Amino acid sequence: METMTPVPYRVATRWRETGDTVTLRLEPLGRPIGEPRPGQFTMMYAFGIGEVPISVSRAVPIEQTVRAAGAVTRAIHGTRTGGVLGLRGPYGTGWDLDGARGRDLVFAGGGIGLAPLRAAVLRALADRDAYGRVAVLIGARSPRDLLYAAELDRWRARGARVEVTVDRAGAGWTGHVGLITALVDRAEVDPARAAAFVCGPEIMMRLTAEALVARGVPAADVRLSLERNMRCGVAWCGHCQLGPLLLCRDGPVVAYETAAPLMAVKEL
Repeated sequence: METMTPVPYRVATRWRETGDTVTLRLEPLGRPIGEPRPGQFTMMYAFGIGEVPISVSRAVPIEQTVRAAGAVTRAIHGTRTGGVLGLRGPYGTGWDLDGARGRDLVFAGGGIGLAPLRAAVLRALADRDAYGRVAVLIGARSPRDLLYAAELDRWRARGARVEVTVDRAGAGWTGHVGLITALVDRAEVDPARAAAFVCGPEIMMRLTAEALVARGVPAADVRLSLERNMRCGVAWCGHCQLGPLLLCRDGPVVAYETAAPLMAVKEL
């Protein structure tokens, strides 16, 4: 039986990504949880406050990117270097990088949705010869809200084509302005042999998946990271149900051909 007891982890280092988002590098204070796969999540526990599901943004060492949005995430966000948090997991399905070996890759992340993709991007670039062309498409509200800005040139140097768009451009921004779907045609990949991984707000994922399929990427090869109100992480409580799926077990990564009919049902 999977343990429901959080394992204590120390914040080894932390750095600010944006005004409301930090990345924490964590090290175990004893026996660690299992090594997460890119796309999986842990339940992060702020002692005395509560826990929330947070995707892994790097697998080894474990890094998790947290945006301060509620009481628990604000507490985690505010944990200083040396502070202790609890982890349990990892849970859920991951990005199928093994099944995509030999193929072109498209990663499309909107807002905080880039965080679950980062672990997969890093894994793919570390094993660069195993894949064809790699395109990373990023959407942010503004240049100031762009995650991992300091890393993007390193991704480019390792062979990824990185395209960025923002909703609102500030002074000095010379990049693209508009929806992330406009970047799909800039991905220099062969659609018929591409695997796509998409994460972000649900409307963004749906529109991006539609654009990828329209370009020729098979719906079975477009994978989305879906989110519902996860509580237990082990398919006990049912809070994360989406139709026949329990997303903590059957997701969060789901093929678009499976997700599309469920996403079309209002308020499901």
